[in-house]
Amino acid sequence: MGAIKKIALAYSGGLDTSIIIQWLKENYDNAEVIAICTNVGQDEDWDAVEQKALNAGASKYYLGDLREELASDYIFPMVRAGAVYEGQYMLGTSIARPFQAKYQVDIALAEGCDALCHGCTGKGNDQVRFELTYKALAPHLKVIAPWRIWDIKSREDAIDFAESRNINLGEISKKNIYSRDWNIWHMSHEGGILEDAWNRPEESMFRLTKSPKEAPDKETEVIIDFEKGFPVGLNGQKMNAFDMMKQLNKIASENGVGRVDIVETRLVGMKSRGIYETPGGTLLHTAMRDLEMFTINNDALHLKQKMSYDYADLVYAGKWYTTARYALEEMMKKITEYTTGSVKLCVYKGNAWVIGRKSPYALYLEDLASFGPSDYNQKDAEGFINLYGLSTGVTAMVHKDLEDGSGQAVEMKQMAASFHDK
Repeated sequence: MGAIKKIALAYSGGLDTSIIIQWLKENYDNAEVIAICTNVGQDEDWDAVEQKALNAGASKYYLGDLREELASDYIFPMVRAGAVYEGQYMLGTSIARPFQAKYQVDIALAEGCDALCHGCTGKGNDQVRFELTYKALAPHLKVIAPWRIWDIKSREDAIDFAESRNINLGEISKKNIYSRDWNIWHMSHEGGILEDAWNRPEESMFRLTKSPKEAPDKETEVIIDFEKGFPVGLNGQKMNAFDMMKQLNKIASENGVGRVDIVETRLVGMKSRGIYETPGGTLLHTAMRDLEMFTINNDALHLKQKMSYDYADLVYAGKWYTTARYALEEMMKKITEYTTGSVKLCVYKGNAWVIGRKSPYALYLEDLASFGPSDYNQKDAEGFINLYGLSTGVTAMVHKDLEDGSGQAVEMKQMAASFHDK
């Protein structure tokens, strides 16, 4: 299949990448395969993952501890932007893939590899996310996507391939066949009984969050501190991004917060069902959306909310390293430069809601908003409403005049003329 001598493989230790090493060696003249793994917050026995890669035939194994960088430089900007795909999916896998692909490219270039390889299927989104990053950072390297060219057609076929070559799959089997992705932001579950959209997820499937039924029968309060739209502290204590995510995940998970069952639109056009656990992320999004309403004026806030949909679409599509995403980032940075303050949340049995907020840049003025005595002159509202509603009134009168010849449009024109004369 071509004179390729050295291949950099995005390696996870899961089913697909466990068999890809051997498949590459069989189909590319025993080419050298470098397994490149990333620690983005998943709980793994990394020594066992390394041994699995080497036993499968990898010549080298790299593990990048990228947890803090993922949280601080990728996840937190996404939270600031308010990016949620199709209103429900918090982009846990989407945000990690370009970051993981960048690390893969860095190793491939340092090792002098001829090709980059991933284990994404031809039906999914991740193939696009990996390959758009390859194009942005190393367009000269060949891309190998086994799922698009080999004879394996299903996860069952992949398991058969592994068993025929004595490749250790760990807990993966034909009975335990969920496809999962895990990082510090979320865990996703796909496949198996979930492919029937009517089937309720099995409770045993969930790995990060308690069932709300099993959560404590008491409320938990948590305060999240922000500076310029970025989370910086928890309950008054400053901490780095990864540590904050760990603490928020623990609080939310114990209280059954962060589960969502959705059918989303994949990039290739088909609908796909996914179950996502995003515990700490749910708390961050809830708090940030409240603080921005507290500190950003309506024109800027409404613009930001519109642009957050575009930002989410770019992240979902793997277009992180693009001019469009860079430009949106600058806009988000400007709009949130005064989004500094604290938000107090109540967490209880699968729910999280805001119960207080404060900021030195709050646009909420208690005296101005009060129902009691204040400096606001309520008589000013009459003139405002007359001008603000002028277009509505003119439209209604013209339409009525055309319908029944009432002459109200003529009256309005005379009124307008009198305003002009004055």
